[in-house]
Amino acid sequence: MAKKLEIDYETAERITLLTLKDHQLYLKKELKDFKKGVYLHPDDVGENVLLIEALNRVIKYYGG
Repeated sequence: MAKKLEIDYETAERITLLTLKDHQLYLKKELKDFKKGVYLHPDDVGENVLLIEALNRVIKYYGG
């Protein structure tokens, strides 16, 4: 029998915010490494920049 796990809204929001920040840091690290000469597909360079900007907005919305 499957059991349900329920968490309160504030906990869910904190988890969401931490996940978004973690991904943002990962994308920034990829770009930093790229500037140091580590290969990153050219399409990913532009996408990472756009994703970081979008994550900035979403993180700000969640209060981060």
